[in-house]
Amino acid sequence: MYALKETHFQFKNQTDFYRGKVRDVYYFNDKMVVVATDRISAFDVILPRPIPYKGQVLNQIAALFLQKTSDILPNWLQSVPDPNVSVGLRCEPFAVEMVVRGYLAGHAWREYKSGKRVLCGVSLPEGLKENDKLPSPIITPTTKAKEGHDEDISREEIIKREIVSESDYTQLEKYALALFERGTQIAAERGLILVDTKYEFGKIDETIYLIDEVHTPDSSRYFYADGYSERQHSGESQKQLSKEFVREWLIANGFQGKEGQTVPAMSDTWIQTITDRYVELFERMTGQTFDRISTDGIESRIEAHINSVISEF
Repeated sequence: MYALKETHFQFKNQTDFYRGKVRDVYYFNDKMVVVATDRISAFDVILPRPIPYKGQVLNQIAALFLQKTSDILPNWLQSVPDPNVSVGLRCEPFAVEMVVRGYLAGHAWREYKSGKRVLCGVSLPEGLKENDKLPSPIITPTTKAKEGHDEDISREEIIKREIVSESDYTQLEKYALALFERGTQIAAERGLILVDTKYEFGKIDETIYLIDEVHTPDSSRYFYADGYSERQHSGESQKQLSKEFVREWLIANGFQGKEGQTVPAMSDTWIQTITDRYVELFERMTGQTFDRISTDGIESRIEAHINSVISEF
């Protein structure tokens, strides 16, 4: 299967271009066209081999959840002209990501296990086990690094350093928790637990918008609800749908994105496994059958669909 690693388009009236860890972004004054490629990153490092259909999965899940949360606050999305493409408003992004955690998992667990009991200024109780439910959801923000690693930061430090104004940050907190509650409800309807996720926000004039992706397997971690309590009681690992299994594989093979470490080789079989896990989450989250649209000529298809949209700008 062919996978889309990156794009190199040049469009009429294009004003700028940005390549992120996963997305290629084309700017047109107050509009932006986002191509979800099949790149995959972990520990803030782009892995050498892309994952077939990953971009389509992310783009379509994000579009669905942006629609399902649009009553909470406005979002940037205006149209989805291609399975891998979203088009919308160009916002001025806040320089923080709002990470909301309902359970002690992933990075938070690794920090807790190392002895830390305060994460991003939030105190955690003693006696928790990996994947335990927290007393209530917490926000553990990170800085948004254009290159390298995002860093944990506290609410107090964000306001002190004037990264975000106190009034705006207070609103971001309210939005983040409301979005997490909605995501939790939707996940529960599908037999899943939303463990943790991240949200990004931007502004146009004085209006705050939800931007980027929402509740996708790249930005979120899900457990299967069925058997969660039993597995937790017996100390078993939780059955989950997220990108965490990729991180766990990398850790097991000696890579955590640290200086001097080399990304382990990814076999064709492992690439296929990752594709299948992404498709599984799409189908579980949406209740729809995933349509593996042919990737033959995907660049030409994407370019044609983008041209059809920007002609209306």
